Amino acid sequence: IIVGVPLWWRTTETYRAWLPVSQINELSNLQLQLSAEVEVVFARGTVTPEQQKKVPLTQIQDEEHTVDGDLFINAVCLVVTKIRRLQGNICLKCVFSRGHSFEVQDMDVYVGQRRTALLRIGAQMRVGKTLDQLLAHLEPRIKQVLQVMSFSHTDISAALSDRVRLSPGNKESIADSMRTFKSSPGYEITFSLLNPDPKSHRLHWDIEGAVQTYIQPLLTKLASVANFSIDSQTLYYAMLGVNPRFDSSLSAYTLHSDSLAHVINPVEARLGSNAASSNPVLNFLLYVPDAHHSPLYIHDRKKQEVPSNAFHSPRWGGIMVYNVNGFYGPEAVFPVDVNINMAKVMGVFLAQLRLLLGVQSSTAPSGFLVAPCGSNGLADWELDRLMWSRSVENVATATTTITSLAQLLEQIGNIVINDNIAEQVSSAVTSLQLAVAELETGNLRFALQYSKEAILASERAFFDPSLLHLLYFPDDQKFAIYIPLFLPMCVPILLSLLKIVSDARQKRREKQAKKD
Repeated sequence: IIVGVPLWWRTTETYRAWLPVSQINELSNLQLQLSAEVEVVFARGTVTPEQQKKVPLTQIQDEEHTVDGDLFINAVCLVVTKIRRLQGNICLKCVFSRGHSFEVQDMDVYVGQRRTALLRIGAQMRVGKTLDQLLAHLEPRIKQVLQVMSFSHTDISAALSDRVRLSPGNKESIADSMRTFKSSPGYEITFSLLNPDPKSHRLHWDIEGAVQTYIQPLLTKLASVANFSIDSQTLYYAMLGVNPRFDSSLSAYTLHSDSLAHVINPVEARLGSNAASSNPVLNFLLYVPDAHHSPLYIHDRKKQEVPSNAFHSPRWGGIMVYNVNGFYGPEAVFPVDVNINMAKVMGVFLAQLRLLLGVQSSTAPSGFLVAPCGSNGLADWELDRLMWSRSVENVATATTTITSLAQLLEQIGNIVINDNIAEQVSSAVTSLQLAVAELETGNLRFALQYSKEAILASERAFFDPSLLHLLYFPDDQKFAIYIPLFLPMCVPILLSLLKIVSDARQKRREKQAKKD
């Protein structure tokens, strides 16, 4: 017994490496602090020399956003605004007076492609006004610019849409949060050309050149957010699965918005899947109707023709209908050779790609003019907004994974915790702490990188196969296994112990009787 019981206990105990439980418990009550640095530059003649001397060099404004959810009970968003006198070459805000010309006279704020916004001050604010009155006039505009160019309460709620309860009255916010693909280290983008009737037309599309011209600049700019891979395919005899209706008033076939939901499944069965990758797939389909159902137009809920003749499905992709009925002349020889206008097609797919990746420009207030995103398909401040959103989402996901794993390991004590699992958990906690610290300082690239490392480490630990060995092996099963083995051995041992105790008591009584 002296040798066997310790040996049995040692050989059957569950090895559990040390985990930073206290630090994990702190993550469950995590409060994020997001910082945005703003530099305000006054143009010449906007303020007087006396007022320039009184302009505060630094001003900090705090704004708290409470997010209701299991993870982020109170997400604190701090907007740090630094107001400086005219100095430096790069700024987020430039304040102009009415004396400086704008291209649009009714515009008060112009948001550029970079991280710069131009604000106009009326003449009535420049004449006879004190510095305090001038700054009080500028503060609401600066807050509006911040909501457009940086993060807002809506962006934070959308990033945490899977973990918070959204207001049922705000249908637009719910739709926006459900449209965007969730954060992932990589994405697969597939462009498919659907030719339902090769006998009617022979389609030619320069997809490789179009991707390099229109899509690749955007993906290059998003390289810090995720990795992207692109492929293309042509599918013959691929039908939409929905019979369009003929509208005699338009002399065309139509697809109503109510029937668009039934288009995806039949087409998706023909697309195939990339089993070698676990990354989400963004599907972009170009459908060319056959001669018997051409032209084909998509109508919205108001029975109005959709200008782009395309639609997108949340977290799946988009479909565009490309009509070629103009090629079917009276003397046409079938199949008709059709060269697809890739500029028109890629303009639609690029807009859908931005929406699906979460590049959503907030509605600009009245008096705002937002510059086009340019040839890259993405403005610098839009990239910043996306990095803020992805960082917060990654921190939330990794925190949920780590806290759930810690609770599981605490509740089931017979799960083996190997050293590699403990190392992954510690790495995830460290990366989370670094990501939160970088978010507080406004270093978005480092915050995003640390948050992605936290997700990878937390998921590797959570889905480690070694955690499943004893997951469904509770204590009652242990007793059911060990009792038939040890009970027959324990009976003679217990009887022998009782015999020894009985003999010892008998000898003690005999000795006591002799003394008496």
